[in-house]
Amino acid sequence: MQEMRSIDLFAGIGGIRLGFERAFGDKLKTVFVSEWDDYAQKTYKANFRDEFEISGDITKISESIIPDFDICLAGFPCQAFSLAGQRKGFKDDYKGLSRGTLFFDVARICSSKKPKVIFCENVKGLTIHDKGRTFEIISETLKEIGYTPFEQILNSRNFGVPQNRERIYIVAFRNDIAPKEFIFPSGTDSTKAIKDIVEEKAVPAKYYLSERYVDTLRKHKARHEAKGHGFGYEIRDWGDVAGAIVCGGMGRERNLIIDKRQTDLTPTTHIKGEINKEGIRKMTPREWARLQGFPDDYKLILADVHLYKQFGNSVTVPVIEAIAKEIKGVLDKNAGR
Repeated sequence: MQEMRSIDLFAGIGGIRLGFERAFGDKLKTVFVSEWDDYAQKTYKANFRDEFEISGDITKISESIIPDFDICLAGFPCQAFSLAGQRKGFKDDYKGLSRGTLFFDVARICSSKKPKVIFCENVKGLTIHDKGRTFEIISETLKEIGYTPFEQILNSRNFGVPQNRERIYIVAFRNDIAPKEFIFPSGTDSTKAIKDIVEEKAVPAKYYLSERYVDTLRKHKARHEAKGHGFGYEIRDWGDVAGAIVCGGMGRERNLIIDKRQTDLTPTTHIKGEINKEGIRKMTPREWARLQGFPDDYKLILADVHLYKQFGNSVTVPVIEAIAKEIKGVLDKNAGR
């Protein structure tokens, strides 16, 4: 297989790139990266060595300055798609109907550069957003710029990580090399549990919840249960799988575990009251990294608050790798085209 050149848009901390590099090995070279968040850039730079600087806001970057490439990697954010007015095709969508929607920057660049493959990842709800019209616009736009799109919802828990995380994956091949069908991987390993990703040694006391906070969580959950809601914290068994980790909010509180290995429960942060005696703690950023399939040599250089956000926003690397292997198979058959 000849070397493939890729670009990494909305790169985050490089999860999609990492999955593709695992699948393609030394046959993949990243030639352009765009990520607007300064903290994500710091984590990315700590883990990837490129000869160029990371570019910022992609909406302000002309496609003319982007090097030619074969594969576009784009975990674009799911912004609201405006559906005001009458759709008149890609040109009208981009220049008027849906201006500011970041997917159209992917389309703008790929319409100009004509790579072999466009790969996108997004939330499962993208398929039903605005009664399915949002996803229809994405699919029709890809077709209008000369691509054949395939899509599938996959769950991370089937790919070697103990996290129940459903996401939609879109693979679009340029029409001249597009297969009649593209088979997404169904899974590689569904046996993993939380016990497989917890830290080997006792974690610092700062990850343990205070008694007062545990009491607040319990009262909060009870209020919602009384109203018939299922909202609240959740303690996961070590033999279970985690719920989807998310950016901020209740993401950590929905994936609490009981871990009594730490015996020194002297508070090291400014908490109210004492640390709980039940061993209830939140997972560490390294454990969240493992829930997303990042290797242990992936460098975590920032404060926890940034790392939780970054891994909650990131992708599950083994899922990306499995899909990328299938993409590589198609490209191998079309070598030279």
